[in-house]
Amino acid sequence: MHFSKQTKLRKLCTPNGIIAALAIDQRSALKRMMGEDITFDQVSEFKCLVSETLTPYASAILLDPEFGWAAAEKRASHCGLIMAYEKTGYDKAVAGRFPDLVDDVSVLRLQSRGSDAVKLLLYYDVDQPAEINNRKQAFVERMGLECAAVGLPFFLEIVTYDGKNDDPVYNAKVKPHKVITAMQLFSQSRFAVDVLKVEVPVSMKYVEGFASGEVLYTQAQAAEFFQQQSQATHLPFIFLSAGVSTELFQQTLKFAKQAGSTFNGVLCGRATWAGAADIYRQQGATAAKQWLETQGKQNISELLSILEDCATPVEF
Repeated sequence: MHFSKQTKLRKLCTPNGIIAALAIDQRSALKRMMGEDITFDQVSEFKCLVSETLTPYASAILLDPEFGWAAAEKRASHCGLIMAYEKTGYDKAVAGRFPDLVDDVSVLRLQSRGSDAVKLLLYYDVDQPAEINNRKQAFVERMGLECAAVGLPFFLEIVTYDGKNDDPVYNAKVKPHKVITAMQLFSQSRFAVDVLKVEVPVSMKYVEGFASGEVLYTQAQAAEFFQQQSQATHLPFIFLSAGVSTELFQQTLKFAKQAGSTFNGVLCGRATWAGAADIYRQQGATAAKQWLETQGKQNISELLSILEDCATPVEF
């Protein structure tokens, strides 16, 4: 890794080398949580509340350049800044879930405003036709070169899906294959990715002992997929929370450790602060801040404790 990138990446880790990052780069999803009539200023204010209250306990925060600059200014002095580069969502009228970038933003501009790293969200199905996946791969290659040119770490967030079947049980069955194969692909040097932000390799709600309904995997089978995931890349990789409950995410991290996963931390969003969004909508900023100072602080403190026990330090 380039020296400039290495220096920046250290800033995004705890003193022990764990990436304990808070994600609040949600835009459309956050609006849905807070109500479609929510204003720009209210979204910005909510992100500021989360940043100001919770970044004292995080090694980094992930924000977006559309609503997040004010929140970036509110973060704790030790807390690194990761900025999202992609537009939220994708064009549903076009097959392929292609990524697009925020119009008036570049990696150079993000760097000039104090970003320590850049994140791209990519929806990827390893089994889609080459004309779709080649286009996405070229997109990531361009992004990697742009980050390399200015010496900012490139975080690639891969969210897998099946382009032909949206049945949740089917997707849970194919998820290990989709996640692990995508990680192998984007670990290739041509993409210049520095950190992979990825899903856990199984849907935990279908794992024996975690499932409330149908069981697709025994714990031994699930553990094997966690091991295969770790073997799929030489890059640091961190887990996203995918909107699951705080409790399930914490249980998942403990299971990952027991399974032998060498994950290097998390970029965790809704599992930390989601409860505050509903309170902000119903009761306002003061009540939301109170929730963040109590339940939110508890959520992130518990998460930090689990990470120190379960995550593998990044090797520099």
